[in-house]
Amino acid sequence: MATGTLTRKRKLAPPKYKFGIESAGILMTPQEFDDSDYEDFDPAWSYELINGVLVVSPIPLVEETDPNEELGRWLRNYQADHSDGKALDKTLPEQYIRTGRNRRKADRLIWAGLGRLPRKGEAPTIAVEFVSSRKRDRERDYETKREEYRKVKIQEYWIIDRFERIMTVHILENGEYRKKVVTAKQIYKTKLLPGFEVPIARLFELADAWFGRAEEEQ
Repeated sequence: MATGTLTRKRKLAPPKYKFGIESAGILMTPQEFDDSDYEDFDPAWSYELINGVLVVSPIPLVEETDPNEELGRWLRNYQADHSDGKALDKTLPEQYIRTGRNRRKADRLIWAGLGRLPRKGEAPTIAVEFVSSRKRDRERDYETKREEYRKVKIQEYWIIDRFERIMTVHILENGEYRKKVVTAKQIYKTKLLPGFEVPIARLFELADAWFGRAEEEQ
């Protein structure tokens, strides 16, 4: 009598979900968002979690990322070469800030005065945004994020606006932000990074150069 061997069919794992533009508007919890891997997200888009809803936006334009990279270079040079450079603990571009249930992506985060690397999810000392031309994004950077960053006690919030040719700085004092406007003719200095200077006119020049290229290609 022939006997057969009972074999179990291997259960295949469901395909991993890939987030993209079609994911805009799906509901997620902060924990689900935090547990997602960077590989889960299509890098052609930028993602935030706002009030339990996934918001998908275009990635920053070159006229925003180029000045952002230059600011990062200044900061790292300051850390390496300046006598007070140890005040800077770490700076990273395009990182998330946890503001209660929301997950905001800032253009640049700066941690200063900790004397160590930032812990996972730790709010930065300084948050930096390079404003885009979209009305919704401008309102978000100038109004919504400002209030959320104040609540998580970010010490300074820099809004670099190449259209208005200004840098608006919100400085936390007694739990409230005091606003300071820096023009293109001025150099910004902060007590959080002694000896560090931000010549914002140079950042605007980098952004302007990309506009010139766009005109040549038309």
